[in-house]
Amino acid sequence: MYGSNAHNIYAQNNVGIESPAKLIEMLYEGVLRFNAQAKKAIKDGDIEKRVYWTNRSIAIITELILVLDTSQGDVATYLEGLYNYQIQLLASAGVEKNIEQLDEVSNVFRGLLDAWRETNNVAN
Repeated sequence: MYGSNAHNIYAQNNVGIESPAKLIEMLYEGVLRFNAQAKKAIKDGDIEKRVYWTNRSIAIITELILVLDTSQGDVATYLEGLYNYQIQLLASAGVEKNIEQLDEVSNVFRGLLDAWRETNNVAN
């Protein structure tokens, strides 16, 4: 439910998005930005911001799970498991103030973003 609300709000504010592929790219970028903010909050000892930014990343990943079409094959099923694991890491990182786990999630999403961009550049 929360992820769907996030998508609806985002869609209302960004009517001019070029394509669904661009939206996925922007969601991946959002996770990276929010993780960087959460990391800063951990370093600063700011509990409120740490929780806020971690929850923002989790909301994006939840939305990514909701838009997967698992009937389209193994990649969607793999991504669903990967995304769920990233949510677990973020939740743990937020509670334990664990920067290494945040960095792990960021590294995964950096790799996903690079692969997504490469795939969509080849397709275009």
